[in-house]
Amino acid sequence: MTQTISCHGVARRYGSHLAVDQVSFEVHGPSVTGLLGRNGAGKTTLLRLLAGQELPSAGQVRVLGGDPAGADALARQIVLVREDQAFPDFKVGDALRAAGWSYPRWDHKLADALVSDFDLPSSRQVKKLSRGMRSALGIVIGLAAQAPVTLFDEPYAGLDATARRLFYDRLLADYTEHPRTVVVSTHLIDEIADLLERVLVIDRGHIALDAPADGLRGSATAVSGPAPAVAVFVSGRTTWEHRTVGPLASATVADMLDATDQARARQLHLSVAPLSLQEVLVHATRPDRAHQAERVGS
Repeated sequence: MTQTISCHGVARRYGSHLAVDQVSFEVHGPSVTGLLGRNGAGKTTLLRLLAGQELPSAGQVRVLGGDPAGADALARQIVLVREDQAFPDFKVGDALRAAGWSYPRWDHKLADALVSDFDLPSSRQVKKLSRGMRSALGIVIGLAAQAPVTLFDEPYAGLDATARRLFYDRLLADYTEHPRTVVVSTHLIDEIADLLERVLVIDRGHIALDAPADGLRGSATAVSGPAPAVAVFVSGRTTWEHRTVGPLASATVADMLDATDQARARQLHLSVAPLSLQEVLVHATRPDRAHQAERVGS
């Protein structure tokens, strides 16, 4: 696949605050990458750097082979939709027409279909839209632009679960028909997990995890039951955490269980369940670095 995004030693400082610190990664497209992390971890700053809306304090950012802040022609190949998207004092229809002039691959039919899907009032002033409708307008622009690099920063503010599902479905359908490089920043990880091909986790300005999503799904297993049985089962295994409450215990085993393991767990009357992608990533960003696994004595 073609390299579309490249960051090497990228930092962004605001006064004494270092929002992004020595970040290096590459994204090859077409692909859908999840940029994940807690609030304040640096996700928005990183996306603004990729869109050319910020300049790095150090390091190098390249998108589609060029500096995203250096050329208007390149800027028209990148679309960034933010949670706090600001719009001029336009009506909805005017905002969409302006976006159509800005992006050379703009799909008018898709924009019209999405406006209908989200029930957006074309003649209403954007400033009079609800928070959810403003989010829906940003999503329409992000999808209909069909920019080779499409960036979404928590784009669903104010949307209910049904509208968020509509966004995920339309994103998948349009990406399937028009593959491109998509990066989605979100904290609703399990909702979007099935769309992701790759996961980038940013934690306190650093890349804490960079891995294929398939390799992370089910990559750890929760085990619970009688404390002595849990102790026997996890002996010699790498675990992320082990808790005991009275006669019961639980542990997170840092690997998948094969058929033999499953049979052994049943024999010991233990409950086992694979961790979701979100649960795996919670361990990756714990303040105490609990994701640095320990091996229980064998």
